[in-house]
Amino acid sequence: MNFRHLAILSMGAAALAGCKTTGDIVVDEGVGITAVRSVCPAVGIADYTGDITLFRTPGATDLNALDVTAAMTHVRSACNDTGEKVYAGVTYDVLARRTDTRGARTVTLPVFVTVLRGGNVVISKRVGQVAVSFADGQERAQASGKAEAYIDKAEATLPADIRDIITRKRKAGESDAAVDPLSRPDVKAAVARATFEVLVGFQLTNDQLNYNATR
Repeated sequence: MNFRHLAILSMGAAALAGCKTTGDIVVDEGVGITAVRSVCPAVGIADYTGDITLFRTPGATDLNALDVTAAMTHVRSACNDTGEKVYAGVTYDVLARRTDTRGARTVTLPVFVTVLRGGNVVISKRVGQVAVSFADGQERAQASGKAEAYIDKAEATLPADIRDIITRKRKAGESDAAVDPLSRPDVKAAVARATFEVLVGFQLTNDQLNYNATR
């Protein structure tokens, strides 16, 4: 997997937006922040790794040589942050299609789960497999997969001084009343260090990755 593509992910920034709910950082009428972010990581599919294409002929990329295509979808997450380690479980579906429907066949596809910190620092990565089984005459098949990751809770928790800066109420007329605390370099850096993402995808070769990125 070439992780240069992961650097452009914006999932961490997206986790800072949205509705005012417990565990989110949200702006309260422009004068402060009302809640502190959750230690649970954002979960998703890494860029360009949600699809995999297999060809019958090595090196071929034309439709006549197409063998199997598969897509990862319906990614769902579960988080348990009650211990020293934050548990993040990820489940997903794989939808596959083959061109030759003769005979029963099982296709084993390589998958990975990785933990990113601050949007581009790889903390861990594990590679596994998901098997998709086609019945005789069946063109399409579906399988489900599961991955899990653990994150140090202390590392995913904002320091107390940074939380104080974010949540402190500003009164109209104060010098920093109109300044978003998240725009401060020290706050941005602390939030980035405490922001983790769990990403899944197909474990692709460089050729497969380039095929996904350029098609």
